[in-house]
Amino acid sequence: MPFCVQCGHQLGEQDKFCAKCGTSQKGPAASPPHFLDSISHRNMILFCYIPWVGWLASIAVLGSPRFRIDDRVRFHAFQGLYLFVAWLLVEWVLSPMFGFGPGRFSFRFIPFTLHLIVFLGWIIMIIKASHDEDYHLPIVGELAARSAAEQH
Repeated sequence: MPFCVQCGHQLGEQDKFCAKCGTSQKGPAASPPHFLDSISHRNMILFCYIPWVGWLASIAVLGSPRFRIDDRVRFHAFQGLYLFVAWLLVEWVLSPMFGFGPGRFSFRFIPFTLHLIVFLGWIIMIIKASHDEDYHLPIVGELAARSAAEQH
């Protein structure tokens, strides 16, 4: 049972004011529910690997206090984010490099192949995560593991 912060009179569980002295009671403030509280860890991991938009879920995981100490979910958030960064690097850096100029038409398969590799990485990770398996992709998996470990 709670007691008044001013006079010590016994209060009801839901009382906001003391019936004896009228003092406002400052109990522990209940925080409003967060939209991520109802999503399971497995589904949050899956959301991080949705092609082209998974980076939004990754940012939500990395910024959420709920997942602050969950290394597994944070690893997958970093790995999904790094896959998206790899896609952007291919799209913004390599595609223009191999797509313009005379004699470069034969090299357009390079950005296409790299886009395909990143896309297959997303698909593989969705399958692995749906089976609740942890899998570290080459290069981005190592970077994600380092990033998740540095958060402590």
